[in-house]
Amino acid sequence: MRSIPQPTQPTQAAVSPLPPAADPQGEAPSGTVSPHPGHAVGRAVAREDALRSLARIAVFAALIGALGLMGAVPVPGLVPITAQTLGVMLAGAILGPWRGAAAVCLLLVLVAFGMPLLSGGRGGLGVFVGPSAGYLFGWVLGAAVVGLFLHGFRRSRGAAVPGRHRPLRPTWLRAVPGMLVGGILAIYAVGIPVQALITGMALADTALTSLAFLPGDLLKAAVACLVTMALWRAYPRAFR
Repeated sequence: MRSIPQPTQPTQAAVSPLPPAADPQGEAPSGTVSPHPGHAVGRAVAREDALRSLARIAVFAALIGALGLMGAVPVPGLVPITAQTLGVMLAGAILGPWRGAAAVCLLLVLVAFGMPLLSGGRGGLGVFVGPSAGYLFGWVLGAAVVGLFLHGFRRSRGAAVPGRHRPLRPTWLRAVPGMLVGGILAIYAVGIPVQALITGMALADTALTSLAFLPGDLLKAAVACLVTMALWRAYPRAFR
């Protein structure tokens, strides 16, 4: 007996899912993940901070150079005082370790190109092979050390703007040792050995002759502390 073939059911064609329609108002289609708005805010804050940092580095480099144009201030019974070390201390105290050191480096680059920005109108490559060359390089270390004392390696969090840090509050307990260690000892630690090497004097004799500048440096450290604390009370945004 011949079997009668059964009619087959028509197979349903596979239908590929259509992509979600885009919103005519420009919003992301449903089912996709839109970028977090905080990311765009963070990038904008980073760009703004970078531009602000460059501007402040340039301002403090100009400030240190302007203090050098004043020349030496005569002090009865003491070695004449130059004010540029005061600018180095303030750069580290206000800008922090990295930007403060960058401001000094920018100044030294301008001096190397011949701009007379050092005390007495000196400039050019010759100053970097003279007896005071070590003190110039010590400025970079000094600004960084002062900044580390007052700002630390990281700034405290808690700022209202995402991606930005709230600056640490300067205190006398950090400012005074910061100016003494960074503004005096760190600079001397680089300057005295280089001066002894270039002049051929014994290290101990060079250190003794450098003590003549210590009273003036102590005075500048005291002024830097006063200016730093007064600026924090008057305009704390300068430390951001």
